[in-house]
Amino acid sequence: MDIIQAAKDAKKAAIELSTAGAEQKNRALHLIAESLIANKNEIFEKNEIDLKRSESENIPKPLLKRLKFDDKKLSETVEGIHSLTGLPDPVGKTLLATELDKGLELYKISCPIGVIGVIFESRPDALVQISALCLKSGNAVLLKGGREAIETNRVLAEIIREAANQAGIPSGWIHLLETREDVKNMLALDKWIDLIIPRGSNEFVRYIMDNSRIPVLGHADGICHCYVDKDADINLAVDIVYDSKTQYVAVCNAAETLLVHSDIAAGFLPELKKKTDQKNVVLKGCEKTRKIIDAQAASADDWKTEYLDYILAVKVVDSLEEAVDHINAFGSGHTDAIITSDRMAAEKFMNMVDSANVFWNCSTRFSDGFRYGFGAEVGISTNKIHARGPVGLEGLLIYKYKLIGNGHIVSDYAEKKRVFTHRPLL
Repeated sequence: MDIIQAAKDAKKAAIELSTAGAEQKNRALHLIAESLIANKNEIFEKNEIDLKRSESENIPKPLLKRLKFDDKKLSETVEGIHSLTGLPDPVGKTLLATELDKGLELYKISCPIGVIGVIFESRPDALVQISALCLKSGNAVLLKGGREAIETNRVLAEIIREAANQAGIPSGWIHLLETREDVKNMLALDKWIDLIIPRGSNEFVRYIMDNSRIPVLGHADGICHCYVDKDADINLAVDIVYDSKTQYVAVCNAAETLLVHSDIAAGFLPELKKKTDQKNVVLKGCEKTRKIIDAQAASADDWKTEYLDYILAVKVVDSLEEAVDHINAFGSGHTDAIITSDRMAAEKFMNMVDSANVFWNCSTRFSDGFRYGFGAEVGISTNKIHARGPVGLEGLLIYKYKLIGNGHIVSDYAEKKRVFTHRPLL
């Protein structure tokens, strides 16, 4: 692939796509969903090739789990596409309207970012989610998935491209990149690519940031915490921690570290161990933890490890403040939860923990664009500019200012012939 030509084609398509109406984009999404179902056998066959090759290459089990694309994943993916069609068109919304003077009106209007480069992990369903979100938000997209999913990604990208073309979506709006060299070259194309979204480790995201002038919306490690406060209901806490850790371990919003207040640890930890033993979860505990339950010794590295597996680091703390300090020191700014019946403690935790998502009495697994009602997500941003948390449609938009006048000139205001009114119109 000529990556420069692909980026140029995407830029041209993005300009055309930015004017597409809601009806056309929704029709394209419906056709994509129908085409995915109609071609599911081919998708599954290609996915099986990827799975067998990856197994022979001893790919880690968490990656294999992400790689699998079966009927369940297809159903969830199609459901996500249909939920997008039910959302209002995010493009062209008036975000602000101000009369600067009589006959001189300023409007702030939502618009697509343009061309987005997304580098993601081994999940083929992520390719569909990202493509659908970019289409609905009027953006062109360059996609680079994991090498292990190459066959699945190829067939998915082709299905999406053909279905969108049937709806009249401009050709060139979607491109699939396949090599590391493509990624390296893409980082230099700041003239044609407007935003890069890398999904991967902190080191990988840092590499992208250090090697490109293109703005980067970083989604790095998901080192998520559950903190069980001294006033937690033990049964409630066991269920929430268990779900946060085991509902699906190979994802960025699964809990990796458990913090437990010392006042409740003796009552809570044995009950949690009974529950986690059902799924053979390996517990790695601090010294205080190991005095209460049987657990492996936790090392300093365990507090900053994203396992993506049935492993949970456990630490007993003496206060809410100690829990917050630990999370802010070792967390990735992704998702952290407190379990407590004390509202003031919960509010303090949620205000002080410096993460994109902070929860009270619910599983960290809720941190997801589809569950938030965003339709889907391109990833979860731990940035503090533009978009934070699950990045859905709104995170793929920017805005422009439109000023409408009638012969107005600045010198009239500089010479005090006219004065600004700055009257809100909304």
